[in-house]
Amino acid sequence: MKKNNFLGKIQTRTGFLTLLVLTYWLKYLFVAYFDFNLGLADPLQHIIMWISPFGFSIILLSLGFYFSKPLVSYIAMLAIDIANTGLLFANVLNYRQLSDFITFKTMSNFSKVSQGLGKSSAALLAPSDILLWADIIIIIFLLIFKVIKIDQKSYGFSRAFANTSLGFFVLGLNLMLAECSRPRLLKNTFDRTYVVKYLGIDAFTAYDGIKNESSTTVTKNANSSELNKILDFVQKNYAKPNSTYFGKEKGKNVIVIHLESFQQFLINLKINGKEVTPFLNSLYKNKHTLSYSNFYHQVGLGRTSDAENMLETSTYGISDGSLFTSLGSTNTFQAAPQILRNNGGYTSAVFHGNVGSFWNRNDVYKNMGYNYFFDQNYFSQGNSDSAGYGLKDKLLFSESIKYLEKMQQPFYVKYITVTNHTPFELDEEDQDPDFKTSNTSDKTINNYFQTAHYLDQSLKEFFAYLKKSGLYKNSMIVIYGDHYGLSNDEYTTLAPLIGKDPDDWSSFNTAQMQKVPFMIHASNLKGGIKDTLAGEIDVLPTLLHLLGINTSQYVQFGTDILSSAHKQIVVFRNGTVITPTYTLIGGKTTKVNVYDSKTGKALTSFTQKQKAAIKKISVYAKQSLALSDSLNNKNLLRYYTPKGFTPVTPTFDYSNNYQQMMDMIASLGNKSTALYSQKGSTTKLYKTNASELVGRESEITKVPESVLNTPTSSSSGSSSSSASSASSSSASSRKKE
Repeated sequence: MKKNNFLGKIQTRTGFLTLLVLTYWLKYLFVAYFDFNLGLADPLQHIIMWISPFGFSIILLSLGFYFSKPLVSYIAMLAIDIANTGLLFANVLNYRQLSDFITFKTMSNFSKVSQGLGKSSAALLAPSDILLWADIIIIIFLLIFKVIKIDQKSYGFSRAFANTSLGFFVLGLNLMLAECSRPRLLKNTFDRTYVVKYLGIDAFTAYDGIKNESSTTVTKNANSSELNKILDFVQKNYAKPNSTYFGKEKGKNVIVIHLESFQQFLINLKINGKEVTPFLNSLYKNKHTLSYSNFYHQVGLGRTSDAENMLETSTYGISDGSLFTSLGSTNTFQAAPQILRNNGGYTSAVFHGNVGSFWNRNDVYKNMGYNYFFDQNYFSQGNSDSAGYGLKDKLLFSESIKYLEKMQQPFYVKYITVTNHTPFELDEEDQDPDFKTSNTSDKTINNYFQTAHYLDQSLKEFFAYLKKSGLYKNSMIVIYGDHYGLSNDEYTTLAPLIGKDPDDWSSFNTAQMQKVPFMIHASNLKGGIKDTLAGEIDVLPTLLHLLGINTSQYVQFGTDILSSAHKQIVVFRNGTVITPTYTLIGGKTTKVNVYDSKTGKALTSFTQKQKAAIKKISVYAKQSLALSDSLNNKNLLRYYTPKGFTPVTPTFDYSNNYQQMMDMIASLGNKSTALYSQKGSTTKLYKTNASELVGRESEITKVPESVLNTPTSSSSGSSSSSASSASSSSASSRKKE
């Protein structure tokens, strides 16, 4: 009887709408408790979260009622439910990888990163995901077999409007309760989790879309006067260079090696009695390496692209997406490649074995002033050559040499490694038989040590080549981890392996896990392991000062780590702040959220002096992020050109890099400073045990036919002239020296 009563109720169009609302609500509750970490702290927050999916889902599904034809009305409601479930599912996958929700900018720029996504996306799937789609599949079958019949009754505008009005009423009730629990929720949004917790995924997406449109309008209406606050802030916090180190590496090549997902705890770590990264450990302790034990990544939703942006520009990534994908095609940059071209005639390049469109790099690198970008098209593309996000690291380094040796010196190059990327899968033939990884219950952790070990071997091979070729003595090598590899959910399983008690794990421990390696190595550099507190935002001024370039006129939010005036404060994109004294989780200044940075203990009471110090830290952090966001979101650097800086003319053509370099060598003749011009080809000096290249060693020495046959386009002339200008400047400066 009850079954027939239930079926009877859903035979009406209103009953069908109610069925879709309730099934979506159940799915939402499931992911809210089992996939998202919403931080539900009290019964009221639970109740608000239970209500939050109803308002928007009723509003959206009620749109189907505005179609007068019954079949069209049902199809519209079902399509809306599928789209809404898709949005929920996409957020589940995004949260598993990034512990955050999808923003409007992330969605609108999906095409710029989708081509680079590999097996790692599938690795995020879980068996429970079927529950998100099971109801839709069942309902479709019930409709096909007419268990649920299409209600042929005609409904007028008044019924549709009543349903929509009900949705808005529930949404209003939701907003009222949210405001009671969290005043000024939408006004002071520093954490997306709060909006989702109180208002749901749909409301968050709508709110974020409105905010995104508003910021676009703000950019259009921005003017140069808004720069004054930013200039005052960076000049007030400017740190003069250390006289001992200033200009120490002047004129040297700069090789930046980007260690994908590489965390500091890997340094000196042993698993089953064997070092995970023996080569990096030796480099970390080397007397010619400046190594930092208290260095943190500071990335947000832009992950790797945020790390790149900070190292290249000393400005933060934006709060609601990737700066590269959202703003990189149009923004004005004052980045390392162009600064070094203006000060020392450097040529520049990036080596990365993924598609050039990933993170919108094809556009961003041009606006930053990179002469060349060697993406996957310049490397081997065998079936086993790539893993996850691109070409394996041993192949990237070994196959790049035929291009690196033809670059005019001094050069500034960046290598972006990818093998140590989630899900950290490594083919058996690439695994070191002498290294046995951990045997935890978490496969991701076990895999992580394998791929980190592989990356370490790749670096050892590359350094061996640098020494044999002679590049080593004339280069400053910078190594850094871009961001965390393991997520919060994995830390308690990892804890015993790194000497921590999982039962005592706290938010402070999680903040400490954001440490990544940072090393500067050069044959003439006085090194040592430093405990100075610093982050990725501080790298650019540090490197420029080592190269003898004054940074006082540039807009940079970081400070020279080697300077006695360096500001020891690390601001995370999520608001967390770390100083040598205090750690503020999420930027909050309340009890329990503030830790003693030395002891790791949560502070339960504050003196007036402590309150003042903590407030000062919080104000600085918020101001720093806000001013950087203003600078980038409004593209304010278009109004400011430092003395001696020539803005980028982004006419580079990355489709024929090889032809451009060979033309440059030919045009410069005996003035060419390329290693190839000085010593001939050095590719045979490179030795690798990469299994993929057994019997294919020519991949290291020979340029692919597809590269050789790429026609030279008309725009490449501008790129070549830029490099030519750099080379001429370089030759001139060397004559003076």
